[in-house]
Amino acid sequence: MASTKKCILVTGCSSGIGYVSAQALRGRGWRVFATARKDRDVARLRGEGFESFRLDLNDSESIKGALDDVLSLTQGRLDALFNNGAYGQPGAMEDLSREALRRQFETNLFGTHELTRLVLPVMRRQGRGRVLQNSSILGFVALPYRGAYVATKFALEGITQAMRLEMRGTGIHFILIQPGPINTPFRVNARKAFLENIPVETSRHTQKYDRWLREDEDSEKSEGRFSLPPEAVVKKVIHALESPRPRLRYGVTLPTHVAALLRRVLSQRMLERLLAHG
Repeated sequence: MASTKKCILVTGCSSGIGYVSAQALRGRGWRVFATARKDRDVARLRGEGFESFRLDLNDSESIKGALDDVLSLTQGRLDALFNNGAYGQPGAMEDLSREALRRQFETNLFGTHELTRLVLPVMRRQGRGRVLQNSSILGFVALPYRGAYVATKFALEGITQAMRLEMRGTGIHFILIQPGPINTPFRVNARKAFLENIPVETSRHTQKYDRWLREDEDSEKSEGRFSLPPEAVVKKVIHALESPRPRLRYGVTLPTHVAALLRRVLSQRMLERLLAHG
C-alpha cells in the first residue's frame, strides 16, 4: 500500500511550517519524507514515525544523499517537493558582510535551487509533479533591516515564475506559498543570526538595533495581532498540492493580502512611506 501513496519531500521540518505541514500531509495519506538539518531533529522525527533524513541546504553532498535515500525507498518516484527550509538574517545592508549575505543565499536560494534541479528529472520521467516554494510577504515588498532575507525571497519568486513558465506542458507545477507573519521559531533563529553577524555597538543603526532587540524579547508583542500559527499555512499547502489547477501564489495572512493590494494601488512613493518604519 505504501508504494501507492503520493510521495513528498519537505525541507526544514524541525519545527514550524515544515513540521505541521508534514504532520497534516501524513494524516491525509501522503508518504512524507521529513528532512531536517540537525541529526537530533532527524532522530526526533523518526521517533514520531516519519521517514526522515538529514538534509543541509548548505551542503551539496547532504542534498544529494538525502534525495538518493528518498528515491531508493520510492523506486525512483517523487510526486512533490516542498522547499520550506530557510532562515532570516536581519540587519541593515551596510552592516552585512559579504560572507553573511552569501550564507543567507546559500541556504535560502542556492541550496533550494540545487535540490529542485535534482528532483526535476524524476518529475519529467513521471510526466507530473509539484514544487512548492515557501516564499514570504517579503518576497514582493521590502522592509528596512530585512534586506538580506528580502533579496533571497525576491530572487526565489523570480526563479519560481520563470520555472513555472519553462515547465508549461510538462505536468510539473511551480507554486509560491506566501505566509506573512507566522508564530514559529523563525524569529528566535533570526535573532541569533543577527547577534552573530551584525556589529551592533559600532553601527550607525545602533539605536534602532537596541530598540528592536528590546521589542523582540516579547515575541508575541512584536508579532502583533495579525500573526497566525503555522497550521494556518497547511490549508494553502494542501490546495497547492491537490488542486488540479494550482495557482501561482497562495497568500496566507492578512498582512500578506493587504501588502499585495497596496503594492497594486499605491504609488511607489506612498508605498515607501508606509514601509519605511516596518
